[in-house]
Amino acid sequence: MTTLPGTKPRIGLLGTGPWAERTHAPALAAHPGVEFAGVWGRRPEAAEALAAAHGITAYEDVDALFAACDAVAFALPPDVQAPLAERAAAAGCHLLLDKPVATSAPVARKTADAVTAADVASVVFCTLRFAGPTARWIEEQRAAGDWFLGEAHWLGALFSPEAGSPYAASPWRREKGGLWDVGPHVLSVYLPILGDVTSVTCAAGRADTRHLILRHTSGASTTTTLTLSAPPATSEAALSLYGERGRSTMPGWDGAVDAFANAVDALLESIRTGRPHACDIRFGARLTEILAEAERQVEEAQAEVRSAGEQAH
Repeated sequence: MTTLPGTKPRIGLLGTGPWAERTHAPALAAHPGVEFAGVWGRRPEAAEALAAAHGITAYEDVDALFAACDAVAFALPPDVQAPLAERAAAAGCHLLLDKPVATSAPVARKTADAVTAADVASVVFCTLRFAGPTARWIEEQRAAGDWFLGEAHWLGALFSPEAGSPYAASPWRREKGGLWDVGPHVLSVYLPILGDVTSVTCAAGRADTRHLILRHTSGASTTTTLTLSAPPATSEAALSLYGERGRSTMPGWDGAVDAFANAVDALLESIRTGRPHACDIRFGARLTEILAEAERQVEEAQAEVRSAGEQAH
């Protein structure tokens, strides 16, 4: 950490899309513990506009932003984020990453190794781990233990024409679907409560719908349905646990700005203490490994169906 005693850490932002504009930039600008130092984006005009809105500097050279900052936050597509995270870590910047850290397991592991070797702090912003109500619920259920089953439905309507979401235009979400966009959220809840995943089974449903069955080190299993293509009337994000005491259902949460501010706090604490956060780059890489295995199974099954169809003709 290069800040002088009594000064605030300088944090920069990479990304200028709706996620950066609506969540990251407002949270960083309002956070009392950091100095929002600048922004870089792949579209310079968007970086200029975001910088003007917050009275900060827009950087055309991403390495210049790294040199001006003690930490950087990412609001970029995962496979754009990963190599830039390595460059930032090599420049000595602590990292507040977005989920998923990458969509390739080898890339995620390589990034995690580079960040670890650079000896910088990292936090991966999985919203439910940092939103107050859900974070408390996760800790309470972890302490309670004795769960044998988790059941989740994350039915997003992002791709519905009626939804009108600014995130629907995201190319990587269109390509990867709910498995990669909301799958990390579900895993970030169940892994700290039930333990790491020991086996993965995944099947495809309509459009981007995916059905996951996971076995955990605790012996518990979880079933999860993920999609961004649900009709708006069915949209929900519901996670439950079942055990000897009955069922516990995760509470709702209100937006992401406060949760992101809590993630900034977590990064600052990790920097101060030198202790890795539970939701760091290593955890993020593990999420990618699990999701990549699920994706592999679906792709293999779909290839077999295509092959059988070609042979039939």
